[in-house]
Amino acid sequence: MRCRFYLLGIGFWLAACNNGDSTKSSKASDSLAIREKYAVSSVLDAKTAISHMEVEKGLEVQLVAAEPLVTVPVAMTFDEKGRMWVVEMTGYMPDTVGTGEDVPNGKIVILEDTDHDGVADKREVFLDSLVLPRAICLVENGILIAEPPKLWFVQINNDKPGKRTLVDDKYTEGGNVEHQPNGLLRAMDNWIYNAKSDKRYRKVGDKWLKEDTHFRGQWGITQDNYGRLFYNNNSENVLGDYFPAGLGAHNQQQKNVSGYDEKIVPDTRVYPSRATTGVNRGYMKGVLDDSLRLRNMTAACGPLVYRGGLLGKAYDNNVFVAEPSGNLIKRNFIKDSGYIVKGQQAYAGHEFLASTDERFRPVSLYDGPDGALYIVDMYRGIIQHKTYLTPYLKKEIKSRQLTNPLNCGRIYRIVPVGKKPVPVMVENEPGKLLALLDHPNGWVRDKAQQMIIDHHYTSLAPALKERLHRKDSLNGQIHALWTLEGLGALQLADIMVMLHQPNPYAQVQGLAALPAVLNAANGKEVLQELAGMEKNVFLAPYVALLLPAFPPQLQKEVDMLQTQLVEQYANDPYVADAIISRMAGKETALLQQLTAWNPDSTLVLHKHLKKVLKDIENRKKASMNESLQKTYPRGALLFKTVCQTCHGADGDGIQSLAPPLNQSEIVTGDKHRLASIVLFGLTGPVNVAGKQYKAPEISGDMPGIGSNDEFSDKDIAEVLSFIRSAWSNHADKVTEKDIQDVRKQYKGRQKSFTIEELK
Repeated sequence: MRCRFYLLGIGFWLAACNNGDSTKSSKASDSLAIREKYAVSSVLDAKTAISHMEVEKGLEVQLVAAEPLVTVPVAMTFDEKGRMWVVEMTGYMPDTVGTGEDVPNGKIVILEDTDHDGVADKREVFLDSLVLPRAICLVENGILIAEPPKLWFVQINNDKPGKRTLVDDKYTEGGNVEHQPNGLLRAMDNWIYNAKSDKRYRKVGDKWLKEDTHFRGQWGITQDNYGRLFYNNNSENVLGDYFPAGLGAHNQQQKNVSGYDEKIVPDTRVYPSRATTGVNRGYMKGVLDDSLRLRNMTAACGPLVYRGGLLGKAYDNNVFVAEPSGNLIKRNFIKDSGYIVKGQQAYAGHEFLASTDERFRPVSLYDGPDGALYIVDMYRGIIQHKTYLTPYLKKEIKSRQLTNPLNCGRIYRIVPVGKKPVPVMVENEPGKLLALLDHPNGWVRDKAQQMIIDHHYTSLAPALKERLHRKDSLNGQIHALWTLEGLGALQLADIMVMLHQPNPYAQVQGLAALPAVLNAANGKEVLQELAGMEKNVFLAPYVALLLPAFPPQLQKEVDMLQTQLVEQYANDPYVADAIISRMAGKETALLQQLTAWNPDSTLVLHKHLKKVLKDIENRKKASMNESLQKTYPRGALLFKTVCQTCHGADGDGIQSLAPPLNQSEIVTGDKHRLASIVLFGLTGPVNVAGKQYKAPEISGDMPGIGSNDEFSDKDIAEVLSFIRSAWSNHADKVTEKDIQDVRKQYKGRQKSFTIEELK
């Protein structure tokens, strides 16, 4: 028994016994007993699986769909009839080496509840033969489908696929299944946003628009009643935006814009209801607690700002987050403090929903047309992608036979106990759609707005304009505003109605919609309006964010307003970054202007400008690395596939994910130390260029790839040689023998290194 325990990666147990430490020995015995209790991981039918869930008092989990009606679901959306359109990622990790991952067996299916009992009973395959599809979005007479690397728009003809249009042939660039764009959230401002992406999309007539936006999250994206976006990555609870989604991304050289990609809920502690030894880093000290349960998020995904209304006011605008590695769903409270949004976990010591079933893998959460909270459960043993799968987890999977089955999947809904809610059928009739813009269910309001726009009901414009004047429901006002924008019927007079509201959140919506109506003819009038607002501390960042939207004919007047903002808010990070966003390509001139006014280099605007200028210089060096790609073609490809998604194409790191590789002494120093990190992984904190990076600022762990059979020692040597020579790095190459030497030195090692160990 002791040998088996050791093989599972808890080698410290024997060491504790040999040292005669009775406390450690007792803990090890307890751990062994817990492992024995969970040695078998049974496959449960869907109804039995519900009995293994514990949900918040007063609520219950109801089954909506299960295999064979649905298999390996990862994302879904509802249509106006209340039917579920579901993405089935059948090819995801059939085994620990990902055999057949490129087989076209993914599907988009339509699930329907024909007898209206709350349980789907009809399945229709809309589209099959897809390779790892990951996201969908209903738009007008068709559906967007993300099938890496492409984004398709497929017309819907009586629930059958019609004409296909390629919207973007580079929807995903590089990365692997865990690190590619997804989400396709059709947001309040009528643009479609993604997680793990800095692109947004919109259909205008027969054309598809694509624009740059802020880089956001990893898997899943959601919005609140004000249209602000929230997201996360696998080791973060809730990230999000303080300001409107469509603003602040005008300067591509500006990596981070204050007020976007902010940590809304920094607490990542989780409270599983079972031992969770089957996590990728379960062998590491601190990953599991004494009861072998996960301590902190390692696979957080699928966030949802709940707007359904059914669960009660206490749940409205709570942010729910799925954690499939912990077999749980977390609840978070959020609140506004001015324009800043902060939150905290709803509970300490337990979760909103937790299961003792190891195969319960919630990956996406949604509001439904009935007001319920919907859960997409992949229901499988393997959740970690092969790229980062540790030998420890491979043994866990094998010992408890977690590979099979591969044909399961469930969709649940959470409702008040005893409730059988009925979905709102959104009828395609203009007057009824107009009324639904005030519905208490946010999903219904969104769908009504979208249908009015999709069917071009411009006849509703007068009624929508009148709705702006009613102050009985801010939600109704906001949807009326953005419905007008989507119809192309919004005018400056409508914006002024919102700007003159006493409610600052109504004013903010008017400001966010201003770019849709701004032109040379009305620009001066708008500037006069903003000139009064810029003295308002709450509204000043929004005013600054709007500066790039003005036409070039008004540059002189806009410059004057910008100067006023600089002189009042040079130490405000939100205003400072908004101004830098406008000054793309003119950062040096702005710095000179700032220095002439105030030479204080400690001003926030000064420091942020210097950072952007440094990033620009680094990108220039990155663009000169084309010859490196010829020298190390395999290394360049692996960098793009494995490293770039966290460390950035310019090697300068990505906020909330990973530190820089560029000008990093870890990269350019001892090559055997670097090889050790890449082979076995690294646990923070780490110091790069005099700055310490640690969780929760970034992901606390970098996974190793040494156990991945996809990458030969020659491949790994190439990618290390590539990053040691790229950007501003100048270090000698790494050879295949160097990698082999490190493998020999640490033969049998499973756990990640710390920097202290490697020193």
